[in-house]
Amino acid sequence: MRLDKYLKVSRLIKRRTVANEACDAGRVLVNGRVAKASLDVKEGDRIEIEFGNKKVAVEVTRIVESTKKEDAKEMFRYL
Repeated sequence: MRLDKYLKVSRLIKRRTVANEACDAGRVLVNGRVAKASLDVKEGDRIEIEFGNKKVAVEVTRIVESTKKEDAKEMFRYL
Protein backbone atom coordinates (compact mmCIF):
# COMPACT_ATOMS: atom_id res chain seq x y z
CA MET A 1 0.00 0.00 0.00
CA ARG A 2 1.24 3.52 -0.77
CA LEU A 3 2.51 5.51 2.19
CA ASP A 4 0.09 8.41 1.73
CA LYS A 5 -2.89 6.04 1.58
CA TYR A 6 -1.69 4.12 4.64
CA LEU A 7 -1.37 7.33 6.67
CA LYS A 8 -4.96 8.26 5.73
CA VAL A 9 -6.53 4.81 6.24
CA SER A 10 -4.78 4.36 9.61
CA ARG A 11 -5.93 7.89 10.54
CA LEU A 12 -2.44 9.05 11.49
CA ILE A 13 -3.09 11.96 9.10
CA LYS A 14 -6.63 13.11 8.38
CA ARG A 15 -6.51 13.61 4.60
CA ARG A 16 -4.49 11.95 1.85
CA THR A 17 -3.52 15.30 0.32
CA VAL A 18 -2.11 16.43 3.67
CA ALA A 19 -0.18 13.15 3.90
CA ASN A 20 1.14 13.75 0.38
CA GLU A 21 2.27 17.28 1.31
CA ALA A 22 4.00 16.03 4.48
CA CYS A 23 5.94 13.47 2.43
CA ASP A 24 6.92 16.08 -0.15
CA ALA A 25 8.17 18.39 2.63
CA GLY A 26 10.40 15.60 4.01
CA ARG A 27 8.55 15.34 7.33
CA VAL A 28 7.85 11.59 7.03
CA LEU A 29 10.59 9.02 7.59
CA VAL A 30 10.24 5.29 6.95
CA ASN A 31 12.92 3.11 8.56
CA GLY A 32 15.07 6.20 9.13
CA ARG A 33 14.94 7.52 5.55
CA VAL A 34 12.95 10.38 4.07
CA ALA A 35 10.07 8.78 2.18
CA LYS A 36 8.04 9.75 -0.87
CA ALA A 37 4.26 9.35 -0.86
CA SER A 38 4.48 6.52 -3.40
CA LEU A 39 6.65 4.28 -1.19
CA ASP A 40 5.18 0.81 -0.56
CA VAL A 41 4.60 0.27 3.17
CA LYS A 42 5.03 -3.23 4.60
CA GLU A 43 4.28 -4.74 8.00
CA GLY A 44 7.14 -4.12 10.40
CA ASP A 45 8.11 -0.77 8.88
CA ARG A 46 8.83 2.08 11.30
CA ILE A 47 7.21 5.43 10.38
CA GLU A 48 8.17 8.75 11.97
CA ILE A 49 6.08 11.87 11.33
CA GLU A 50 6.96 15.43 12.35
CA PHE A 51 3.97 17.58 13.31
CA GLY A 52 5.46 21.03 13.91
CA ASN A 53 7.64 20.54 17.00
CA LYS A 54 6.16 17.12 17.91
CA LYS A 55 7.31 13.75 16.55
CA VAL A 56 5.21 10.59 16.31
CA ALA A 57 6.85 7.19 15.80
CA VAL A 58 4.79 4.09 14.98
CA GLU A 59 5.38 0.55 13.76
CA VAL A 60 3.13 -0.87 11.04
CA THR A 61 1.36 -3.96 12.39
CA ARG A 62 -1.35 -4.53 9.79
CA ILE A 63 -2.29 -3.32 6.32
CA VAL A 64 -5.90 -3.24 5.13
CA GLU A 65 -7.46 -1.30 2.24
CA SER A 66 -10.22 0.27 4.34
CA THR A 67 -11.22 0.14 7.98
CA LYS A 68 -13.63 1.53 10.51
CA LYS A 69 -12.53 4.29 12.84
CA GLU A 70 -12.45 1.94 15.85
CA ASP A 71 -10.29 -0.63 14.04
CA ALA A 72 -7.78 1.88 12.61
CA LYS A 73 -5.74 1.83 15.84
CA GLU A 74 -4.95 -1.86 15.24
CA MET A 75 -3.00 -0.97 12.08
CA PHE A 76 -0.05 0.42 14.06
CA ARG A 77 1.49 0.65 17.51
CA TYR A 78 3.18 3.67 19.03
CA LEU A 79 6.89 3.42 19.80
